[in-house]
Formats: sequence, structure tokens, C-alpha cells
Amino acid sequence: MTTMTFEKALAELEAIVAKLEKEGTSLNDSLALFEKGVKLARFLRAELDKAERKVEVLLKDEKGGMKAEEFDAGETEDDEAGEDAKKTAPAGRKKGGDDIPF
Repeated sequence: MTTMTFEKALAELEAIVAKLEKEGTSLNDSLALFEKGVKLARFLRAELDKAERKVEVLLKDEKGGMKAEEFDAGETEDDEAGEDAKKTAPAGRKKGGDDIPF
């Protein structure tokens, strides 16, 4: 799995989940699919951890300390009101005030 990309692994894991959700798969086939899915999930988690470490390195300040910066991939220039709300919202809260725990 070392030559597999994140995107390919994710697509394969999604295909496995779809197969497992269908009825008619034998127990042995289900177990083999589940085992492969676990391996893919571990690979994906490791790739995400590597990406997170790279981001942390990029966000370090000149003294080696971390600069806390929020990241919002969907933010646009027209979202200035959201910026003010984000600055006053408690940590871990999403813009818009949703009380979703994840």
C-alpha cells in the first residue's frame, strides 16, 4: 500500500463499505473486505497525520513556537461578517453557532 495515493485508498475504502452494506456477501468475503478496509483506514489515518505534521511545521513562527491560525477552506472575501463572529466564538465552535460536537 506504500505506492497507493490517499485519493485511491479513500475510493477503495468507500467501495468496500458499499459492498459490505449490500446483502448477499458471504461471511468469509465480508471478513476479507473488512480486513482490507481496516488496512486502508490505517493507511489513510497515517497519511492524514503526516499532512497535519507538515502543516504544523509550516505554521511555526520564527522562534519555533506555534501560531494558532484557523483554517476555513470555504471562506471568501464576502465573508467579513463571519470573521468577526469567528474571533469572538469559543474555540472548537463552528461559524454560524451550530452546537455540533464534531
